[in-house]
Amino acid sequence: MENEENEKLEEINVTSDSSVVISEEVVSVIAGVAVSEVKGVVDTAGGFAGGISEVLSGKKKLSKGIKVEVGEKETKIDVNIIVEYGTRIPDVAFEIQNKVKKAVKEMTGLDVLEVNVHVQGVRTPAELENKEN
Repeated sequence: MENEENEKLEEINVTSDSSVVISEEVVSVIAGVAVSEVKGVVDTAGGFAGGISEVLSGKKKLSKGIKVEVGEKETKIDVNIIVEYGTRIPDVAFEIQNKVKKAVKEMTGLDVLEVNVHVQGVRTPAELENKEN
């Protein structure tokens, strides 16, 4: 019986030369979801091309406004956001950094070396009302 268990263990061992590659798109979606959970973030700021593809597809891209560099065991992430008027920007940035680091580390195992938050704009209450209508 012990031999059977040892044989089963040997069958499922992963060889040392195998690897798992996580794409930048996967990391950016994970970061995008984490950012969307932070209070005070109205939107992520994508470029012109990102806005066009959103309009054409009718879908909001979760990785919009997120730039990622993935190495073998680490990653660097840049987040471009628009904040709600009246929120304390340093608090929002700090929470984004913590949530993104935690989510990416837990889901991918990659060490997050940097989470740089770039505030691209502030949305006022009047602008939020107009966007909803």
